[in-house]
Amino acid sequence: MKIDKTNIDIIRELRDGKKSLKKIADKLQITENTVRSRVNKLQEEGVLEICGLVDPATLPDHTVVIIGIKLSEMNLVEKGAEISRLKGVISANVVTGRFDLIILVLFKKGFGLLEFYTEEISKVEGVRSVETFVVYKSYNLKVPYIF
Repeated sequence: MKIDKTNIDIIRELRDGKKSLKKIADKLQITENTVRSRVNKLQEEGVLEICGLVDPATLPDHTVVIIGIKLSEMNLVEKGAEISRLKGVISANVVTGRFDLIILVLFKKGFGLLEFYTEEISKVEGVRSVETFVVYKSYNLKVPYIF
């Protein structure tokens, strides 16, 4: 799907997910039907997802952790996809640098770092090492609530 200027403008306006399609159409000086059809197409193509996001710092007993993972194998994409499906994982990213993958994980009371490592990461073959970075304070971080 071609992402043109109008699609980018619509996506930008949807940053406030509660904004009506009519208000977006009026601002962009296009019809509401055009906005609706483009939003639907962007969603069908997997380019756009409209969802509620939360600031994890506002959730009681929740913690965000960034984990760097080194693999013993080079099937980075396959392992990234596998790890992205583990409980608590918000995102998994194949990266350059000293790690093969960087993942963002949300923990809650009763499901923390120990449970993640012993019940989730331990299932993944080929993990050579992990390094944990606990997020004490973040700026502009909003995540889907996954529990």
